[in-house]
Amino acid sequence: MPELPEVQTIINDLNKKIKGDTIIGFWSDWPKAIKGKTLESFKKEIKGRKILGSRRIGKNIFIDLSGGPLHSGRGKKTLYIHLKMTGHLLIKSQIPNSKAQTKHKIQNTKSKTSDYFSDKVNSYIHHIWYLGKNKTMEFSDVRKFAKIVLDDTQKINNLPEIKKLGVDAMSREFTLKKFAEILEKRKNRPIGIVLMEQELISGIGNIYRSEILFEAGVAPMRHIKNLSDEEIKKIYQAIRKVLTKAIKLRGTSDSDYRDTAGAPGNFQKVLKVYRRAGKKCKKCDTIIKRMTLGQRSAFFCPKCQA
Repeated sequence: MPELPEVQTIINDLNKKIKGDTIIGFWSDWPKAIKGKTLESFKKEIKGRKILGSRRIGKNIFIDLSGGPLHSGRGKKTLYIHLKMTGHLLIKSQIPNSKAQTKHKIQNTKSKTSDYFSDKVNSYIHHIWYLGKNKTMEFSDVRKFAKIVLDDTQKINNLPEIKKLGVDAMSREFTLKKFAEILEKRKNRPIGIVLMEQELISGIGNIYRSEILFEAGVAPMRHIKNLSDEEIKKIYQAIRKVLTKAIKLRGTSDSDYRDTAGAPGNFQKVLKVYRRAGKKCKKCDTIIKRMTLGQRSAFFCPKCQA
C-alpha cells in the first residue's frame, strides 16, 4: 500500500499537472469503487468543476473542486481517493481518437513517459477523468480495492475514516512533544507496532517503519517503557529524516506503486533493511533479520538496533 511519501509525491504531481483544469467527463468500468453514489450521479456532479488543488491527509488523496458553472462558487466538492493496495493515478496528455474514445480509451502522444504508460503495471485502467486541453487522469488498480468518494468540501474531513486519523507524520503539529505524549500512553507496547497505527500517527506504513527504526538504532520489538528520552528523540528525528528523503526520491516502488508519469520511485534503491532479510547490513555486515510484528514483517539489524 502506498505510504506517506508515495501519496505526497502524487499530490505534488497533481498540483503541478492538473491544478486549474476542468473535468469534462468521466468513465468507469468498475463503479463499485465509487462509494455513496451511482455512476451516473457521480458523472453529473463532477462535470464542469474546476480542480482547485490537491492535498493529503495520511495516506489519503483529496482533490478539491469548484462549485461548478451553475453554482457561482458555491457547493464546492472534494474528490477523496484511497489507493489501497495497488492503485495509482496517471496523468496523460492525449491526442483524441474517435474510435478509441468510443471505447473510452485515448491514444497517447509520443513522449518520454510513453514507455512507462505501456508498462503492464500501468495498464489496469478502471476509471478515467477527462480534463480540458486533451488531458486525462487515469486510475490503474489491478486488484480493484481502491475507493473513490465525492462529498461537500466542508464535510470531507468529518468522514469517519478521516476523523479517526491521528496526527500526520509530516505536519507541523507532529512535534517531539506530541510524539512523546503519544508514546507515554502506550508504554507496554512495542515501538514497531505503535508507529504503524494510523489512529495515532498517520502516514507511516511497513516500509518506513523498518527504515525509521534502523536509522534511529532501535529494534522494532522494544517496548516503549524501555526507551530512553534520547532514543525517543532519535526515533522522532528519524521519522522526519527518512520520510523527507523518501519524498525527495519520489517514494518506494516495492510493488505496484508508480507516480503520475507511470514511473517507479527511487527510494527502493537506498533501502537499508526493508526486505533485505538474509543480506548483510550495509553499516556493519551483520545479517539482516525479519520478524512478524503486528501481523506484518519487520526488518532489522541485530547489531545496529538495540
